[in-house]
Amino acid sequence: MAHFAEIDSEGTVLRVLVVDNYQEHRGQDFLANDLGLGGTWVQTSYNDNIRKRFAGVGFKYDAELDAFIAPKCHEEAIFDRDNVEWICDNDNHKPIEKDYNFQLPKEITNDTE
Repeated sequence: MAHFAEIDSEGTVLRVLVVDNYQEHRGQDFLANDLGLGGTWVQTSYNDNIRKRFAGVGFKYDAELDAFIAPKCHEEAIFDRDNVEWICDNDNHKPIEKDYNFQLPKEITNDTE
């Protein structure tokens, strides 16, 4: 299964949907046009194989870095552009854990083959 994140004009992730592998090569077109969802869709990887990390709602997609960036974890966090992540040296803060809580909308649960 392939995963695609819908982003708004600012690059903020609005939702993440699953697409069958046979539609992976045309995920943007499949979601926006075939399913009539519109929007801009960017592929993401559950295994972090592309775009640095799996996208989550509220993450930002940076087209220049071609990466999904988690929300800033703390005010004193500094963005490490080389590793595309927020760095915080304060040991009292706990890192944000990955949240893979996304749902498959009813409109694409039917087999479309």
